[in-house]
Amino acid sequence: MAITREEVAHTAKLARLELTDAELERFGRDLARISAYMDQLAEVRDAAAEARAVLPLVPDAEALRDDVIRPSLPRESALSGAPEPEDGFFRVPKVIG
Repeated sequence: MAITREEVAHTAKLARLELTDAELERFGRDLARISAYMDQLAEVRDAAAEARAVLPLVPDAEALRDDVIRPSLPRESALSGAPEPEDGFFRVPKVIG
């Protein structure tokens, strides 16, 4: 797939990059080679993936280990390295507004 100079310039603008004319040309060639390689990869049929697609979702019971109840790590020990434990739990920064 051919990458135009305008597409490279537009992408550079979106990325807030200032490219020289020589860099626009070079990145255009690089992006075209990457795109051609991705097209080539898309054509490859992965026989292993095809074989995995027919495997059962649940393996044989013999392949599973027995569940064994064991004592877990004491809470104090688990929290000992936490920067800000709170009420016996790990305190983490708010991620979702």
